[in-house]
Order: sequence, then C-alpha cells, then structure tokens
Amino acid sequence: MTLLEYVLLAASLLFVIIDPIATIPAFLAMTPTDTPAQRVKMARFACLVAAGVLVAFALFGKFIFSLLGITIPAFQMAGSIILLLVALDMLRARRSTVKETQEEKDAGAIKEDIAVTPLAVPMLAGPGAISTVILLHNRAADFPQQVALVVCILTICALSFLIFAFAVKGTRWVNPIMLRLVERLMGLLLAAIAIQFFLNALKELNVISF
Repeated sequence: MTLLEYVLLAASLLFVIIDPIATIPAFLAMTPTDTPAQRVKMARFACLVAAGVLVAFALFGKFIFSLLGITIPAFQMAGSIILLLVALDMLRARRSTVKETQEEKDAGAIKEDIAVTPLAVPMLAGPGAISTVILLHNRAADFPQQVALVVCILTICALSFLIFAFAVKGTRWVNPIMLRLVERLMGLLLAAIAIQFFLNALKELNVISF
C-alpha cells in the first residue's frame, strides 16, 4: 500500500468511525443553556482530548498487546466486530451504544461541562475509534505511514471541531434528514471496512488466501 493509499484509507475510516456529524444532535441537546461561545470552547477542548487519546493508543497499542499477550489477528477480529456493530446502527440512522449509552447522554445533559466526558470520551474517542487507530497503526508499513496516521488523527479531530463550530453557529441549517442520509452512507462504508479487517485477520492466520 502506497503512502497516498494509506492516508486515504486512514482519513476516511477515522472520519466515519469518529462520526462528528452524527454527534451534533447529542452535543446540542446536552448544552441547551450554554452560549454559542461556550459550546465552541467545549467542542475545541473535547476534540483536543479525543486527539490525544487516539494518538496515545495508536502509538502504544502494540505495547499494551504485548503485555496482555494479545495477538494482532485476534484484535483485528475483535475490532472488526465492534466496527460492524457501529456500522449496523449507522445504517439504521441510530447512534450506537458502542459509542455511548443513554445513561452517559443523560449524565452529560446535567453536567456543566461535557468536554471531556461524554463528548471527548466516549462519543468521539470511543471503543470503535480506539480499535480503529490501533488497527491502522498495525497496517502502517513504515515510519512515514505511522507519521501519516498521527497527522490523519489530528486532521480529523480538527475537522470535527469545525463541524461542531458550524453546527453551533448555524443550527437552523442543520437538516435532520440530510444527517440521517449521510449517517447511512457512512455506515455502509464502515460495514465494508469492518468485513475487510476480519478477512485480513483470517489471511494472517492462513485460514484463507486472496
């Protein structure tokens, strides 16, 4: 896989799994009394925290695996299942409980500041996103691709902030029907990627060859 192909894969997959567009309704619902400036400040800090968490797991995920005795194919299978569960909920235009539970949303609604929890973790940097960055780091063929992964994480988190900022200042332009349409399209893409990760794990175990 060339560097360009890797960047396109990493950026598209991270955007789909972090899914800031689908997070907009929950973010706005949990901050009904905050001013636009306060909402933007929360979104900025949440995206910074999410970026830090994802970069940390991308860089040190393999070290954690070695300590726990977990093989990469085993994690690829587990990660693909998590991604598939998220994708199935996205196809039904429903916010996945793999990302956050209703209890976490309710708790966020009564908090004064939701930046760290539940917005950054687990809504942006949840189990699906963490699994994804570890899997992508494993697919990096060399150091430039590893650097590219970190850049992709930072870029997608920055893009997530811009999306939140636009939603805060242009709430009346956020069309729920369009949001659900985009959610379903991204869910279809994520489902295909999840299956591919599972097939890659089977290939590494020499169960199949293609």
